[in-house]
Amino acid sequence: MNGSKFSKLVNIMRRLRRECPWDKEQTFDSIKGATLEETYEVIEAIDNKDYIELKNELGDLLLHVVFHSAIAEESNLFNIDDVIDAIIQKLIRRHPHIFGDSKVENSKDVAKNWEQIKLEEGRESVLEGVPKHLPELQRAYRIQEKVSKVGFDWKNKKDVWAKVEEEIKELKKAEKINNTDEIENEIGDLIFSLVNYSRFLGVNPENALRKTNNKFTKRFIYIENKLLHIGRKITESNLEEMDKYWNESKAED
Repeated sequence: MNGSKFSKLVNIMRRLRRECPWDKEQTFDSIKGATLEETYEVIEAIDNKDYIELKNELGDLLLHVVFHSAIAEESNLFNIDDVIDAIIQKLIRRHPHIFGDSKVENSKDVAKNWEQIKLEEGRESVLEGVPKHLPELQRAYRIQEKVSKVGFDWKNKKDVWAKVEEEIKELKKAEKINNTDEIENEIGDLIFSLVNYSRFLGVNPENALRKTNNKFTKRFIYIENKLLHIGRKITESNLEEMDKYWNESKAED
């Protein structure tokens, strides 16, 4: 990184905090939603393989790191140098196989050591580092990933799929007796099991579902556009007609 360019960004942010009416009114809480939004925009650029946009979105995300650090600096909490020092120290501490004498055979050993080091740093639980505000699908994946690194995991994907089938049966049983609370519980268990199976297949379920959502959205918009072309509204159509255009859209994928 060009240090002078980074210093220029930090100094611009400090000036905005002093002189811009909007920037100087902001707090950690007021910009946290935008910080999250910028993160999702980075992910969208990656999904779209739009690397020019990725460059821009990474810049926006970097701005938020600098913005939060500037707010903290004004209250003598920490500054951007402290942020950088903290991540440097963490990377060195958690990679003893690179910066120390520890030996590893593969990436699984690295992941296991990473979790052990975090516990040695004072965390009371392996799951302590999973943010509660993650989207629940991604949170389930991270929970499973975390506990697997310390050996709490299924032996093979065949057993995981058997669990999925077991949860389907339990869901049908709950539906049969029309127990709403139990149906909700069993749907949650089923999704959790499917996340586990996805993990065993080497697929991040959050990414998989996002792709499916995007695919569905694209196909449904195709239906709307086709109907609009013949002067019809979506509310004036029927399932048979919509299915015809849906199948057309699939052929164009």
